[in-house]
Amino acid sequence: MKKTLILSALLALAACGGPKEQTTLDVVPHPNEVYVQDGSFDASAASVYYGNDLDERSKAAVNAFAQQLFLTCGSEGSVVEGASDNGIVFELDNTLAHEAYAIAVSPKKVAVKASGLNGFIYAIQTIKQMLPAEVFGNAPAADLDWTLPCVDIQDAPRFSYRGLHMDVSRHFFTMDEVKKYIDIMEVHKLNTLHWHLTDDQGWRLEIKKYPLLTEVGSIRKKTLVGHLFDSEIYDDKEYGRGCYYTQEQVKEILEYAAAKGITVIPEIDLPGHMLAALAAYPELGCTGGPYDVWGKWGVADDVLCVGKEETMKFLEDVLAEVCELFPAEYVHIGGDECPKVRWEACPHCQAKIAELGLKDDEKYQAEHYLQGYVTARMEEFLQSKGKKLIGWDEILEGELAPNATVMSWRGVAGGLQAVRMGHDAIMTPNTFFYLDYYQSLDKENEPLAIGGYLPVEKCYSYEPTTAGMTDEEKAHILGVQANLWTEYIETADHLFYMLLPRLAALAEVQWCQPEVKDWNRFLDSADDFCAIYDIMGYSYGDHLFDTRGVCQTGDGVSVVLEAQGETPIHYTLDGSEPTPESPLYTEPVKITQTCTIKARSLRGGQMSGRTFEKSFTAHKAMGRPVEIITTTHPN
Repeated sequence: MKKTLILSALLALAACGGPKEQTTLDVVPHPNEVYVQDGSFDASAASVYYGNDLDERSKAAVNAFAQQLFLTCGSEGSVVEGASDNGIVFELDNTLAHEAYAIAVSPKKVAVKASGLNGFIYAIQTIKQMLPAEVFGNAPAADLDWTLPCVDIQDAPRFSYRGLHMDVSRHFFTMDEVKKYIDIMEVHKLNTLHWHLTDDQGWRLEIKKYPLLTEVGSIRKKTLVGHLFDSEIYDDKEYGRGCYYTQEQVKEILEYAAAKGITVIPEIDLPGHMLAALAAYPELGCTGGPYDVWGKWGVADDVLCVGKEETMKFLEDVLAEVCELFPAEYVHIGGDECPKVRWEACPHCQAKIAELGLKDDEKYQAEHYLQGYVTARMEEFLQSKGKKLIGWDEILEGELAPNATVMSWRGVAGGLQAVRMGHDAIMTPNTFFYLDYYQSLDKENEPLAIGGYLPVEKCYSYEPTTAGMTDEEKAHILGVQANLWTEYIETADHLFYMLLPRLAALAEVQWCQPEVKDWNRFLDSADDFCAIYDIMGYSYGDHLFDTRGVCQTGDGVSVVLEAQGETPIHYTLDGSEPTPESPLYTEPVKITQTCTIKARSLRGGQMSGRTFEKSFTAHKAMGRPVEIITTTHPN
C-alpha cells in the first residue's frame, strides 16, 4: 500500500534552508530526523547511479536494490556508475559517521549519502519502506503509485549494537531459513546475529579436531512432547542426524550476512549446557558418563569437568577453530545456568579449587569462583586470538573476568551491575525481549511457548538506560538484543510467528532516540510493516489487529469496539464468526436481547486479529441503574 505522511505541528529549518514541516513516516525503525516538503519523485521513471568510490559490497547492495525496484515497478531504468543530477544517486560521504546516512528527495533526484556499506543499506531500507510494500517482492506491480515524497532525512542509530539471537541447538534450521532470518534483520536495520550453536540438546557446528561433536553430539535419541512442566512423554524419535553446519556452510552464512551489514557472533555455551559435547567425549565430564544428548528441556546437572586440564585444552581447541572461522570481534561463551552439583562431588574439581585457593564466602560458594576461573581463562585465550568475550550475566557471580562484556538476561539488574563496575553491557532482559514468550493471553489458541506474556507494546516500552545512570555508565550500554530460544519452536513458520512483529518494536528501541519513539505512530505503521511481511512470505502474529470491546451501562447496555488505527470492524449478534459482509461497526452496539456479540477487524480484505466475544442474557434489570439500600438489623 502507499505510505502516508502524518504531519505534526513541529517546524524546523532544513540544512538546505527554508522552513519545512517535521513529520513522521511509515518507516520502522523511524528515522531520527525527518523533514518533508511539497512535491514528489517518480521512482518508476528513474535510473540508479553510484559513485565509483563505493566499495564492492556497497555497489552490490545498490545494484540489488535497483534490480528489485525495476522489476516491481515496471521501470526500464538502468544502473550507471557515475554522478547525475537526475535519478537515484548513491554517493560516498566520509564526513558521515559509521552507519549514518542521509537522503534528500527532490522532484528530479534522490541523493543518498553514507560513509560505507551499512549506511547505504539502511538508506535503501528507508527508501523501500516509503514505496509500496511490493518493492520487497519479486512480482511486477506497475499499476501502483511509485512516488517518493520530497523529504530530507538525516539518520543514525542510537546504539552501535543492535542484535537478535537465534537458537539452532534445540531445533535446527536450514541454511535457507537462517538466511531468511538475516533478511528480515536487514529490513529492520539490525547489525548483529547472535548464533547459539551448542547446548545440551544438540551441537550444530563442525569442529574439525573433534568430529564426534557433530557425528554424535548433533543427534538426540528422543525429545520431550509438550511442555517441560506438563509432560513426561517422549516421542522416542531420533532428531538431528546431519543437522549441523559445516565450516564451509558457516562461511557462506557469514558472507551472506556481511553483504547485508550484519556481523555474526557465535556462542559456544560453557561450562554448563554441554551435555551434547559430553555425549561425544564422556571423558570430559566429572562422572565419566555414559551421557546422552538431552531430549529434555531445561538445564542438565552434568557439566564439563573443569578440574581436568584436558577439558580446558578441549575448550581452547574448540574456541581456536571458532576464532579462525568467525571474523566477529566478539565470541560468546554463555556461562549461564551452570549447576555446581557435579563439581561439589568431583575430586578433580575440588583439587583445582584447592590449588587455586578458592573459598566459600558470604556471597558465593567456592564452585562459583571456579566458574570465574574458567571465564577468566577463556577470556585470556580469546584475547590471544584478538577476540573479546561476552557472557550471560551469571558471569558476574564470583569474580568477573577483567574485560568481559555482560549480556543481561535475568531482567536488567545484571547489566546495571556491570556498567557500575565499568564493564560493557548488552541489554537483553527476559521481561522485555524473550520472544519465546506468548504474544497473547489467549494461550489455548497460541502455538506452544515456554510461558510468560510479552505483547508488542511491552517490547516497545523498554528503555535501556535509567535516570540514575551517569553518562559514563550509559556509554557502557552497547545496545539491545532480543533472544528467541527454540525448545518449543520446531518449524520456520513458528519461528517467524514468534519473532514478528515484535522485531519491529525491538528495532525502534535499538535505533530511535527516546524522543522519537511514539507508540501511536508505530501502531499506525503496523499495516505497512505487516504488508512487507506478507510480500516477503513471513508468518507473524497479528495481535496488533485484535478487536477489543468494553461494555457500557446507563441508558441500556452497549458495547464499544476498537481496533488498531482506523481498521474497520465487523460484528455479529448471533454468535457466528464475523465476515466482510457482516455489519460494519460505526457506533456503540446496543444490546437489547439475549445474544452473543462477536467482532473482528478487517485488513487487506480478510478478517484478522483475534475475535472479541461476549454473551448477554436479557432480564428486566439489564442495563438499569443499581441502587444499594442498607438497613440496620435490630438486635
